Amino acid sequence: MNATQRTHTSGATPALRRLRALVRKESLQILRDPSALLIAFVLPVLLLFLFAYAVSLDIRRVPIGVVLEADGPAAQSLAAAFAATRYFEVHPARDRRELAEAVASGHLKGYVVIPADLPQRMAHTGTQPWVQVITDGAQPNSAGFVARYAQGVVSGWALAQGMAPAQRVNVQPRFWFNAEIESRRYLVPGAIAIVMTMIGTLLTALVVAREWERGTMEALLSTPARVSEILLGKLLPYVGLGLVAAMMASALAVGVFGLPLVGSWWAVLLVSAVFMLPALGQGLLISALARNQFIAAQFALFTGFLPAFLLSGFLFEIAAMPAPLRALTWLVPARYYIEALQTLFLSGNEWSVLGPNLLAMALIGAVLLALARAKTRKDLAP
Repeated sequence: MNATQRTHTSGATPALRRLRALVRKESLQILRDPSALLIAFVLPVLLLFLFAYAVSLDIRRVPIGVVLEADGPAAQSLAAAFAATRYFEVHPARDRRELAEAVASGHLKGYVVIPADLPQRMAHTGTQPWVQVITDGAQPNSAGFVARYAQGVVSGWALAQGMAPAQRVNVQPRFWFNAEIESRRYLVPGAIAIVMTMIGTLLTALVVAREWERGTMEALLSTPARVSEILLGKLLPYVGLGLVAAMMASALAVGVFGLPLVGSWWAVLLVSAVFMLPALGQGLLISALARNQFIAAQFALFTGFLPAFLLSGFLFEIAAMPAPLRALTWLVPARYYIEALQTLFLSGNEWSVLGPNLLAMALIGAVLLALARAKTRKDLAP
């Protein structure tokens, strides 16, 4: 059987055969590279455990002092109400001067003074506060938390005693999508996006830059394979690697960390696949520009990982950022991926939210892949 007959019987075009060979070559290279396997399968587990357990925006057991200036039944009952809440770790005292140094040194976040004339203050509701709350303003978020929850404890105690609180309004909050108010439920989807950024951008940039350093990329470009075939052959194995890592991380989020997945697994797979386009496109573009592992790593860190960590809404609310930074966040693919994952985990398959995010990731990915294709030429010119 001659070569022409073998081509016809195989049923594959030369371009498809070349693509298969390139994908197989890249897949074997991934399997033989310990760093790639560590980033893809060990790093996701470490980051998820870190953000699920070590990093938390939930405020629990805040150390505060409670100064009890009287021994009346009402004062004792109010002090017990502060000690019973799970949000405060109460340090009792008889004089506010006992706690001033602890607040100044940061050991206490503030203190509440229950005055000796508490019954008289309660009798004149609306003319003066029942208690005094002093907080450490060095940490504004903690200070606001202490003030708000101290007010809530007093109001709840007043209602339990059959008295109307000072504001005469009984507020009953209702929280949608995260009724337990656990930061883990939106930190873990963000951690998945950080992992995918690492796999897509950093890993691809390093691996392809390594090929430029070793000269194997030039060898590939000298073959009959077109540039688009070479790039596609490199993309497909990393798409598969990223999807496996994304589904593994999502399974950990549900099975180990107890996150609800209201949406479908197919939707998680879809948004992860679309996110791989800008992540991998950015990695290929970096490697095409740098062609050096050290420089590629620096580029990937400053243009991929740090924007995904700081400008995606993962830890810092985008609405609270200055206007120039808010405008810059529209160019960060992780912003759309995190919003899509949080929607899937907490709300469900809300396509009115998922659709725009998928479109934005696809557009950014198309631009980055086009730039990577333009910067990778077969003439090997610098």
